[in-house]
Formats: sequence, C-alpha cells, structure tokens
Amino acid sequence: FAARGGFEAPDSPDIFANYCARVAENLGGLMHLATTFNEANITLLVRFLYGATPSPAVLAAAAAAAQATGSTHFSSLAFSNPDISTPLLQEAHRKGYAAIKAARPDLPVGITLTTQDIQSVGDPAWADRGRERLYGSWIDVARSHADFFGVQTYSRFRVDANGVVPPPPGAELTDAGYEYYPQALAATIRWAHETIGKPIYVTENGIATNDDARRIAFIDAALDGVSDCIGDGIPVHAYMYWSLLDNFEWTSGFSKHFGLVSVDLRTFARTLKPSALHLGAIARANRI
Repeated sequence: FAARGGFEAPDSPDIFANYCARVAENLGGLMHLATTFNEANITLLVRFLYGATPSPAVLAAAAAAAQATGSTHFSSLAFSNPDISTPLLQEAHRKGYAAIKAARPDLPVGITLTTQDIQSVGDPAWADRGRERLYGSWIDVARSHADFFGVQTYSRFRVDANGVVPPPPGAELTDAGYEYYPQALAATIRWAHETIGKPIYVTENGIATNDDARRIAFIDAALDGVSDCIGDGIPVHAYMYWSLLDNFEWTSGFSKHFGLVSVDLRTFARTLKPSALHLGAIARANRI
C-alpha cells in the first residue's frame, strides 16, 4: 500500500473502504467498538513539531524504501505530505465509516486523534492557533462521522507566537523526552467534550520510563483527572493505558519502555511490573 503511494494515492479512500467492509463482515461480530485510524492527524503532529520540511533522515528512509520496493512514490503515513494525505484520509474515514456501518449497523465506529494539552505561554490566541495546526478540519470529521471520540494524550505542548517552546526549567521529563504531565489527560478530555461533544474513550495514555514507581504515580494522577471529568458529567466510557507490553516504539526501537509488562527480547518471557498489578487492582475495585 505504501509502495503504491499510501494515502497520497487518489484511489486510497476506496481501497481503505473495501478493507473496512471486509474486516467488518468477517470480524465485526467479535468487536465491541472500532476506529478507522489510529491518530488520524499524525501527519499534522509531525509538521506541528518538526516543521514542513522533512529531515534528511526521513528523506533518506523514504528513498531507501522506494528503492527496496521498486516504488516511484513510497509514502508512509506519518511522513506523508499532509496537504495531500489529509483530505484523502478524511474521505477514507467517511467511506470506511459507512462501509463498517453497512456490514455491522450496531457496531460503534469512532476516530482517534493525537490530542495533547496545548497551553499558551502568553496570549491565549496562541493556543487556539496551535490547536488549529494540530487538528485542522479533523474536528468537523469527528463531529459528523463518529459515534465516539478517542482521546490519546501523553503530555502538554506549550506554545508561543513562534510555535512549541521547551518545558519549563527543571520540569521532569519522561524517557521519551517530553514533559511528565499526567494532568494533560483531564484537560484534553474536557476540550474534546466541549469541542466535539461525542462519547469519549481514552484510547491511549501512558508514560515511557524505567522507573515503575513514576508510572504508578502517572497512572494515579491521570485517573484522578478522569474521575473528576466523570464527576462533572462528561461521558468518559473507558481508560486504556498504553501499553500492555514494552513495545517497538517507532524510530526509537525497543529503547522506550511504555509497558505494564516487560518483555525479554531474547526469550520473549513476559513479566508483570508492579504498575500492572496496581492498575489491575483499580479496575477490579471499579474505583472510578
């Protein structure tokens, strides 16, 4: 799919809709809910953080992939041109949504976006401008073609007139390099409720760290925020920690540990961390 142009190919929405129909027809009865895309605005996030010009490493990787596959235009989603891919992704979502509904009318179908807490360092308009850059017209798509909205929050972005600014001096950072800020989840839930107005699922929230005590503290603080939102009448239906296992984390490989469960990369043995037992106890007690 990427070798033929990914979501920069004009017929990609129809191909994706056909895929959605096939999955829903064969697996839809096993699903509780479905989303078309994971972080559909990932291309906008990449541009938001790194600018419109791809880095030499990204260009080299795309060129190598094109050569290896014999492609004249290799396009991986995260590093596609959002000016081209975003309208096609949105059309793919609308057609995919319709295809799933045609096969399984009762299956809730939503969409997830990367939804970080954007805060202004100064003029409040700067935060509004930052949200426009991160979400663009995906807000309208979520309003019109989604039964629920998936919030995927890890931290906050502080912005000024020139874009993203570094975390405050002395701020604790996660191993992924961004600020340790579990309060971001409640803020983005409230933003999503006010802006989109659909039932909310927290489909990703977590922390990269080798200090499991900090993971437990992060989970507790994040869930305190979720509980406050529910108490205020916001329809939050689930909290899904990312991730169950220490995973292959994109360009970071296996070096970033988000998991509740550690994985021995030689034997593949899996070991529960204290944070897994902690979150499990919260769930069993139905504390929120």
